[in-house]
Amino acid sequence: MASSNPVAEAPNIWAVAQAQFDAAAEQLDLDPGLRRVLRVPQRELTVNFPVTMDDGHVEVFTGYRIQHNVSRGPAKGGIRYHQDVTRDEVRALSMWMTWKCAVVNIPYGGGKGGVIVDPKKLSMRELEGLTRRFTTEISPLIGPDRDIPAPDVNTNAQVMAWMMDTFSMHRGYTIPGVVTGKPIAIGGSLGRNEATARGAVYTLHQASRTLDIPLAGARVSIQGYGNAGSIAADLLADEGAVIVAVSDSSGGIYNTKGLDPARVSAWKAEHGTVVGFPGADSVSNTEILELDCEILVPAALENQITAQNAPRIQARIVAEAANGPTTPEADQILYDRGVFVIPDILCNAGGVTVSYFEWVQDMQSFFWTESRINESLHEIMDRAFESVHAMSERHSVHMRTAAYMVAVARVAEATTLRGLYP
Repeated sequence: MASSNPVAEAPNIWAVAQAQFDAAAEQLDLDPGLRRVLRVPQRELTVNFPVTMDDGHVEVFTGYRIQHNVSRGPAKGGIRYHQDVTRDEVRALSMWMTWKCAVVNIPYGGGKGGVIVDPKKLSMRELEGLTRRFTTEISPLIGPDRDIPAPDVNTNAQVMAWMMDTFSMHRGYTIPGVVTGKPIAIGGSLGRNEATARGAVYTLHQASRTLDIPLAGARVSIQGYGNAGSIAADLLADEGAVIVAVSDSSGGIYNTKGLDPARVSAWKAEHGTVVGFPGADSVSNTEILELDCEILVPAALENQITAQNAPRIQARIVAEAANGPTTPEADQILYDRGVFVIPDILCNAGGVTVSYFEWVQDMQSFFWTESRINESLHEIMDRAFESVHAMSERHSVHMRTAAYMVAVARVAEATTLRGLYP
């Protein structure tokens, strides 16, 4: 029987992540033994746990927490709730987190977690019960010095608050540093909500200068109008860019004269989708990738730009606010066509960077101003972009392989210096 899971039917995301690593390892002429170490996750935990539903019956859910590498520090990575979560998906995302933390040079390794569930079908009480039981099940792995979860697809600050409280109740005292992305009132950081989008826009500033494509007047198409996509639209509109198209899981809207992000967000808040926004044409999530524009921002799910549609991408810059939106085959096609891709492990690293700031603040019980956070983020993103672009130019490789080369070299060095135990 054919799978009804679209993630499973797409190119295997774990194979994609490994192929991207292999390309960088080959360029770096990495030691074969070290390649074998870094090519697989260090720890994988699968949990099957019961939750009592509102009507009294018991459902059993499956979840994962995977740590790819912790040579440079505690594992760091989000928790996603989605009906199409797979173990291979979580493996890939954990590996990407290792490289993402390394490319911006923050002292973390990579981890990721997920639960196979459609949270839209749960009540708030059921969602809390699932979160607290899942946290309990993965508690042997997590902790502020070991593995620090964060929000991801279909999880938010409230979910992180429940996770922090559950972990703290087990220990008998408050441990805010066990998760990031928390509400401000219980140890969250200013600027965290906007961090992923803001970091992406900082990299777009760098790319626009590199390619001499001014952001002011640039036409932007955004696939995925969630947190990252909608905030990126606001920030880019403030820079004078013209947001010509946006989409969410239900479909997209398109207007060559531009869309007002504030009005689109208000419409979505009222109607639950951007679809039907007045004065805009309908466009599918597939078509939105191929529109005539200068900047394309994939901010949805994985495997959106493939070998099939890459030849039709018209944007000059692709800024990957999502994780894994482009397959390796598509990467090469875009590079050969002169499309400049800002890879996910660089482009959307603003989120984990400000998560790092949040963790530092929690550990010190000393909190920063938002201006300090944004200035520090800007500095880190600029430095990371410059390192990756220099690697790309030096080795004549596309930006993703260059980003992997920067990141893999850092993780390989840490792993080599620490040695193999015992």
